[in-house]
Amino acid sequence: MSKEPKSKEQKSAGQRLADKLFFAAKNCWEAIDEKTEKEVEAFARSYRKMLDRGKTEREFSAASVELLRKEGFIDLEKIKEIKPGAKVVQHIRGKALVAAVVGKRPLAEGVNILGAHVDSPRLDLKQSPLYEESEFAFLDTHYYGGIKKYQWTTIPLAMHGVFIDSAGKEICVTIGEDEDDPVFTITDLLPHLAQEQLQKKASEVVEGEELDVLAGSRPYNDEKVKEKVKLLVLSILNEKYGIDERGFAAAEIEFVPAFKARDLGLDRSMIGAYGHDDRCCAYPALRALVEIAAAKEPPEKTAVCYFSDKEETGSYGNTGAQSWGFENFVAALAGEDKLRRCFERSSMLSTDVNAAFDPSYASVFDKRNSSYLGKGLVLTKYTGSKGKSGASDANAEFCAKVQAMLNRNSIPWQTGALGKVDKGGGGTIALYAAKYGMDVLDCGVPVLSMHSPFEVISKIDLYMAFRGYVAFLREM
Repeated sequence: MSKEPKSKEQKSAGQRLADKLFFAAKNCWEAIDEKTEKEVEAFARSYRKMLDRGKTEREFSAASVELLRKEGFIDLEKIKEIKPGAKVVQHIRGKALVAAVVGKRPLAEGVNILGAHVDSPRLDLKQSPLYEESEFAFLDTHYYGGIKKYQWTTIPLAMHGVFIDSAGKEICVTIGEDEDDPVFTITDLLPHLAQEQLQKKASEVVEGEELDVLAGSRPYNDEKVKEKVKLLVLSILNEKYGIDERGFAAAEIEFVPAFKARDLGLDRSMIGAYGHDDRCCAYPALRALVEIAAAKEPPEKTAVCYFSDKEETGSYGNTGAQSWGFENFVAALAGEDKLRRCFERSSMLSTDVNAAFDPSYASVFDKRNSSYLGKGLVLTKYTGSKGKSGASDANAEFCAKVQAMLNRNSIPWQTGALGKVDKGGGGTIALYAAKYGMDVLDCGVPVLSMHSPFEVISKIDLYMAFRGYVAFLREM
């Protein structure tokens, strides 16, 4: 007589032991219910709107400050009393920001910080950019951050930024985002004539000095003028914004992709957009702070959200993470005498992205140590390159503490590294926070095609980042 087959629920001793000891991140979509799916979609819609509104660090930080003020946050210089439940914000030179919800415990016992950067790779205008060549008007650029230069040709570009007039007034510029706006582009060589170009290395196919933006081709109607096309372009800018050619010397004008954030894939599971790095972490961090601010009770520890600028170029400057802006804000809350003690007892998630495994380029990834789209938050113990150079390398105790916090709140997480050893690398603002003695761990969203004009993330990872950041601010 044959034995009855074992039911699917019956597992061998080895299988049960494997379930207990092995760790494998699972696809989050398989575990969510209808209610959570609706929350994921709603969060993704709000994020897409924020991306379209904030394509530069100025725009994103300004939109963030506007949201915080609507939620009752008060500018630091206007706050009268630092007490539990107080909601404070500081906009640093129009680009960076720090905001906090003051907790019940004294700040000297430490604060919980979500730190992100809100700048992204782009093209910046040089100080004397406008010129005419062969009856075309061009704008000369210097690329900002790590890019593949050839990816920025033959796509629609939009102009964003500010001019400062002679009276010191800021004149905001946005051209190329509305349907009726003109757009800009950078030309490329047709394949019929590109035999020599195509023999070059990818890093040399388009040189940095060739990233000149096509801005016009129509001459100004005056035979006595030598540079007619340049003059017409400048006259249009003068009529609309009141600037002359000298205005470029004190301006901050950036060119970014002109297309909007879109759902990606037939299943609409992903979002394709410019600027996911690092706004797909900054936005969940912002919303997490708003969630904490809306609670009936203040958090135990003060909850802080910090958005820095210039991460893509080394975090220098007076709005970068190496400046004193963040330190000054916390000192204003805690007091100068308690600042060092506060930092030493603080915890921070450096909310930055990691490279998602891409099967089309599998050779540069370590599959066992890569992050994957759809599998939740990525915990990145260290970044850097060539011997962990430039990494803060979080300690084991803090890694375990963060993992336990995520597990308690049923928030799916995975680990990730930025490619194979010696294949490259990168960094975040974590090391600049770690210098204060606080615990820091990189924790963010996996991204495909990072630093390209059109990056890709999963909606479920974006939502899990939000949930994870809320839990961190409440419990750490």
